[in-house]
Amino acid sequence: MSGYVKDDLDLAEVERQKALYGPFAQSVRELVDAAIRTTVDDDEIRRAQGEIEAIVARLRTSQLDGPYGVRFGAEGRGRPWGNTVVGLRNGAAPPLVIDHDDTGRAWSDFHLGAAYEGPPGLVHGGVSALLLDQLLGEAAGAGGKPGMTGTLTLTYRQGTPLGDLRAEAWIDRSEGIKTWAKGHIIGPEGVTVEAEGVFILPRWARAALEGRDPEAPTPSYFE
Repeated sequence: MSGYVKDDLDLAEVERQKALYGPFAQSVRELVDAAIRTTVDDDEIRRAQGEIEAIVARLRTSQLDGPYGVRFGAEGRGRPWGNTVVGLRNGAAPPLVIDHDDTGRAWSDFHLGAAYEGPPGLVHGGVSALLLDQLLGEAAGAGGKPGMTGTLTLTYRQGTPLGDLRAEAWIDRSEGIKTWAKGHIIGPEGVTVEAEGVFILPRWARAALEGRDPEAPTPSYFE
């Protein structure tokens, strides 16, 4: 499957890169928030624009050929650092830090600021869908039944306020290559959005798993 890259980085190098790129991406997030909410004068905006354009030009001098994809080492743990929800290197990602257990549950406590606004003061409904798609998919993977989204249905119970939030997801049931998962986002006044989806193990992953012990854990990079 294109986009899955086995690079065999050892754990020390992975940790070095995390320590380098994590704070760098966080600076980009801070820049986005500052750019949305700044009230500095016109000349300061023009100066900042020139500085940002110069930084972009510096970073463009050495680039990956295409998106980051998912990279993994010998231990099989994927690094989806370009992911728009959990990507360590993606300045557009909140990013969510998602916890799991092996029963097929996933959860995350996180903060959404000005960059994720839809209606005034509220999270954009599409952002809620984005986050729940990720959470439900991670629950499916945590339970040993990873897959790509087949369907995703959302029910918006109330507006989701910007700020501190929690999302939870769990496996409802599974049959063969299909897993049904459910989840929700919780705000200060309770559940704001509910979701349910079907996740399907893709053909390329089925082929890669042929001949494996059916009781063996699915490689983590399939998540």
